[in-house]
Amino acid sequence: MRYMNLLKLSIFFLLAVTLGYGQATRTWVSGVGDDANPCSRTAPCKTFAGAISKTAPGGEIDALDPGGFGALTITKSITIDGGGGQVASVLVAGTNGIVVAAQPGDIVILRNLRFDGLLGGGNANAGINGIRWISGKALHIQNCTIFGFNNNGIDIAKSDGGQAVISDSTVENTAQAGLSSVNATNTVNVTVNNSQFYLNHHGVVAGDNTNMTVSNSEAAGNSGAGFVAMASAGVNQLNLANSVTANNSTGIFAGAGAVASVVNMNGNSISNNANGLFISSNGTIHSFGNNYNNTSGTPNGSGLPLQ
Repeated sequence: MRYMNLLKLSIFFLLAVTLGYGQATRTWVSGVGDDANPCSRTAPCKTFAGAISKTAPGGEIDALDPGGFGALTITKSITIDGGGGQVASVLVAGTNGIVVAAQPGDIVILRNLRFDGLLGGGNANAGINGIRWISGKALHIQNCTIFGFNNNGIDIAKSDGGQAVISDSTVENTAQAGLSSVNATNTVNVTVNNSQFYLNHHGVVAGDNTNMTVSNSEAAGNSGAGFVAMASAGVNQLNLANSVTANNSTGIFAGAGAVASVVNMNGNSISNNANGLFISSNGTIHSFGNNYNNTSGTPNGSGLPLQ
């Protein structure tokens, strides 16, 4: 009798744990999945939004095969991985692709994803931002492609500080900036490596309360500036190393805000821009003396101001 009572108690305890902690550490989505499924590998969900509620904090959502997995708001630590060699996409119109609104200690990783905002002729309802980060401890964007948004490809707009790391990614054809970091109150540290920003208005914008380091990256064919440091409040610094800014209206722009904006340059190529370097009010550009600039005439302040 005692054995049976213990067995019943154990079963009750296990059921309680299962009901209370039913989220899995790894879930799956598929182009042919169903959000009514448990999001297991053999019964995957259809969308990221369907999978995230079934994924434990700190867990991971993986894509089994190509598909469009929908817009998402993230409120906890999680990794979303689209898988290598396939197209795991977020296709949106009139909204943001992924919004990261996580808790103060949360780390979010977005890897191997493609974001399409549908910006183009004949579409009056393009996506707003590809990835928008508004709260959380850290955001990692790895091997992602973002294009066709009506605002920014990556939009960092926080009040709680934090660290963003962007690597091996491409952002193109956005109506504003490929990457924009404009924050209230606390400084956000942004690191960009081996990434490309093509055919946007501005390539990269380091704005209010931003300490940004960009290395081994390229901003090209942007109608405004390739790299911008401009702020109205807080700390503003852009460190640019071993990178290329080419075929833009302005290669590198510093200033025009209410507070000091500083660009530090080391080993960069500034090629075939209408203006090489442009320094406006409260702007400073420091060079280590090893940058290449082929802009004709006086590189600082030449040509038209930033638009």
